[in-house]
Amino acid sequence: MRLDKFLKVSRLIKRRTVAKDVSDQGRVMVNGREAKPSSTIKVGDELTIQFGQKSITVRVEKLSESTRKEDAASMYTVIKEELHKNESWL
Repeated sequence: MRLDKFLKVSRLIKRRTVAKDVSDQGRVMVNGREAKPSSTIKVGDELTIQFGQKSITVRVEKLSESTRKEDAASMYTVIKEELHKNESWL
């Protein structure tokens, strides 16, 4: 499955166009390497997504072409969440 589609279907990012833009900006890593929106995602892959001051790392548990809102979270397991503090004011 394509990275941008997985991010949308799993509801980690709400819109596929936003998922594509985030990937194009280099803010998504797959197994430690920067990924393009068209990168192929497999079960067991680890994704790290940078959301402004926050980053989240998840493991892909299952792939599905579509899913209900209630079932979307079962597509991944959160490994860690980090809040990056902006220290530019020091």
